[in-house]
Amino acid sequence: MTLTFRWISLLEGLSYILLLFVAVPLKYLGGNDILVKTLGMPHGILFVAYVAFALLLRPEKKWDNRNFLFILAASVIPFGTFYVDRKYLKESKAL
Repeated sequence: MTLTFRWISLLEGLSYILLLFVAVPLKYLGGNDILVKTLGMPHGILFVAYVAFALLLRPEKKWDNRNFLFILAASVIPFGTFYVDRKYLKESKAL
């Protein structure tokens, strides 16, 4: 299950970065909202999956409240999920 969470974490972080730094500027500076429409739904699904898998992994990883809240907060911070992967999921590096 940790490997699945790592993949979801990677994809969620990547979709968030693309949405924030590519799609949204193109929408507001270029008047083209096709990327926001294209990336929005997959990012939302990945975000929900990230939170769900974090909840499922919490007992297995024995994350205390502080670490768990940080892991959840990392999903709304650009590049945060990549940090979570390195700090909290590093023991299963077979990605």
